[in-house]
Amino acid sequence: MRVDADVLVIGAGPAGLTSSYLLSKAGRSVIVLERDPTRVGGISRTVDYKGFLFDIGGHRFFSKSKEVVALWRELLPDDFLERPRTSRIFYRNKLYSYPLKAFEALWNLGLLQSAACVASYAWARVKPVAEPKTFHQWVRNQFGERLFGIFFKTYTEKVWGMSCDDISADWAAQRIKGLNLGAAVWNALTRSFRRSAAVAKDGEVIKTLIESFDYPRKGPGMMWEAAAAKTRAQGGRILMGRSLGAMRFDAATGIWTVTATTADGETETFTARHVISSAPIRELADAVQPAPLSLFSARALKYRDFITVALITTKKDLFADNWIYIHDPSVKVGRVQNFRSWSPEMVPDPNLACLGLEYFCFEGDDMWTKSDADLIALASDEIERIGLVPKDTVVDACVVRQPKAYPVYDDDYKHHVKMVRLDLERAYPTLHLVGRNGMHKYNNQDHAMMTAMLTVENILAGERLWDTWNVNEDAEYHEAGGSGVAAALGSERLVPRRIA
Repeated sequence: MRVDADVLVIGAGPAGLTSSYLLSKAGRSVIVLERDPTRVGGISRTVDYKGFLFDIGGHRFFSKSKEVVALWRELLPDDFLERPRTSRIFYRNKLYSYPLKAFEALWNLGLLQSAACVASYAWARVKPVAEPKTFHQWVRNQFGERLFGIFFKTYTEKVWGMSCDDISADWAAQRIKGLNLGAAVWNALTRSFRRSAAVAKDGEVIKTLIESFDYPRKGPGMMWEAAAAKTRAQGGRILMGRSLGAMRFDAATGIWTVTATTADGETETFTARHVISSAPIRELADAVQPAPLSLFSARALKYRDFITVALITTKKDLFADNWIYIHDPSVKVGRVQNFRSWSPEMVPDPNLACLGLEYFCFEGDDMWTKSDADLIALASDEIERIGLVPKDTVVDACVVRQPKAYPVYDDDYKHHVKMVRLDLERAYPTLHLVGRNGMHKYNNQDHAMMTAMLTVENILAGERLWDTWNVNEDAEYHEAGGSGVAAALGSERLVPRRIA
């Protein structure tokens, strides 16, 4: 039987292109199918609007995995800048440095509010919620109820479009693990006295408090354009504008047959011995034929979508922050990026600045379906309302919609992912799920890359050496230390085993 490729990769984001690059480098034949007609990189791509470059969400390059950092340098050896990490929180018309500066925070909050926050924290430590199940309960235990209300509730509910009481504690434990009030206050005090000490009790760097990071000079898209180019140079094929159709596995031959639809509406058919998928689990399960037993669970998984409104303004002397978190319920914007602060090369005209206003929504809701003109008008009004830029200085703008930007961690997501995983692993041993949407894990691109790197090792070895689902989630992974791989997995090399 004719086989078009050893491995078919679905999706040309960080996980997909890491897979294709490493496999083609090892001499394996690879085909990558990407839905976007022109751009690789997925949510880590860089958008180009009239020479103005901007990210979809912002991507700091920081990892404690030596393997991931080495791969970054291998793909993009000469184009990294070291950039200062500068972020602030906008709350009640005041800006708070993040990481915190103790005296600034004390001054902004006032003595009574600060004292109330400390008392609230003390009470939470004395009377914690046993076995916290929700984001609210987890953060309340770590920071106290009052700080939860000030620095977590509004922004988190903007991001997810749901109450903090409906968000799983898993998300908090993953994204802000290792950071508690004691660590934050200690860091704030040392920063106030010009010492760098973004550390937890064990001396490890806390990811959310890192003070610098690497960044490609023209945005993260440079990395993935380079990975795509090197994949092609090594004989791999990357086919753009392909939407996943149907997937069928022949158990007798061990061959996958996958169809895809081109931008012109034509159907193409591919065969491969392995399939690596970074597609959203919900879409993947709908493509598999016959329908998997876990289809109900796959369809129950939810996603949060994302809009960036890029405003070009003549007010060039803006804030130095990479981004500002907007903890203000009176406006819909959740975060504001200043793209020149990521890299001076992101903005081609020194007399202009480019800001990215980020709105979180669900595909098809009122925000998602607004016209570009209405979104630009809203963003221009809100950037003036919060006092950052007068709207009459906005001279141009564009809108980018990003579906399925964030996998949702609701009460049932863990059960549904487990059901899908067990079902697919039992029925399809040569189907490999990687990356953020491929595994329904809210992680950064280096975690997505690690899942792909270990999947490639498994394929090249012809056996399951690594359980990629054991790669720790984002915050734990960033703080893993050591060489990266064993620590990121939380275990040594696994003995191949059958999924029960």
